[in-house]
Amino acid sequence: MSDVAAVENLVSKHQTLKKEIAKVIVGQNKVIEQILLSIYTGGHSLLIGVPGLAKTLMVNTIAHTLDLDFKRIQFTPDLMPSDILGSEVLDQNRNFKFIKGPIFANIILADEINRTPPKTQAALLEAMQERAVTIAGQRYQLSMPYFVLATQNPIEQEGTYPLPEAQLDRFMFAIELKYPSIEEEIQVVESTTTDEEIQLQPKFNADEIIAIQHLVRRIPVPHNVVDYAVRLVNRTRPGTEGSSEFINTYVDWGAGPRASQSLVLGAKAHAAINGKFSPDIEDVKAVAHGILRHRILKNYKAEAEGISTDDIITKLL
Repeated sequence: MSDVAAVENLVSKHQTLKKEIAKVIVGQNKVIEQILLSIYTGGHSLLIGVPGLAKTLMVNTIAHTLDLDFKRIQFTPDLMPSDILGSEVLDQNRNFKFIKGPIFANIILADEINRTPPKTQAALLEAMQERAVTIAGQRYQLSMPYFVLATQNPIEQEGTYPLPEAQLDRFMFAIELKYPSIEEEIQVVESTTTDEEIQLQPKFNADEIIAIQHLVRRIPVPHNVVDYAVRLVNRTRPGTEGSSEFINTYVDWGAGPRASQSLVLGAKAHAAINGKFSPDIEDVKAVAHGILRHRILKNYKAEAEGISTDDIITKLL
């Protein structure tokens, strides 16, 4: 199949997939689109939202419609790295045998990731970056495709451990979930208070997702789009040549080079699902908030004046 035909096929399959997800998840179209973009590009996503917004259900539903091996890890303050990665145990013959942990799956739901100490959070780092884990000196490759979809509760700060910047940077998207509208909430209540069970049909398999990831990387990008993405990221960094007075006043740290890579990859995938064979600047803008939101560290002045990270990104765009 040619790349042109592959993009056209992706557009139709993406629409079918969204319809299947909509059987369970009401609204949240932008959120679902960003999660799917991260899957099409091989990235990870962090879902930020108050309890009860169906973050866990959303990830579960997407895993079922993609026909991928799915594991959920509930992060708690007493969770140990071995609870995630697995551990070596003595078998009947007094030989060490490795028992795989829940990290060995295609989609990992890291539920309430900020509830566990940094040592356990760090256990995910190698898996997210290298798609492999090292246990007792032995390296184990993870099965592809591989995604970590983490959830975080932004309001309950007691007993939580903020994610280190290095780990935040490993997430391609930080996606904020908002409350549903009245109409959407009525629909949610009506559909979830009956005895009816919804059966989901898989619309993609692992091989198809890997093929899409390769397709996205093959999509050509005009030089002016790459230039725009890199300059946009550069303008988030205070004290640099491209930074404005606004950024110098309200930002402590800007985004790193991984943000530029993510912007270009995200723009490619966004173009593809909209039937375009090459991204433009509008595609970069469409994914900018989700990609830059967790990579810009605002200062106390911005906090005091009620300026959010999204306000800063909107101003940059």
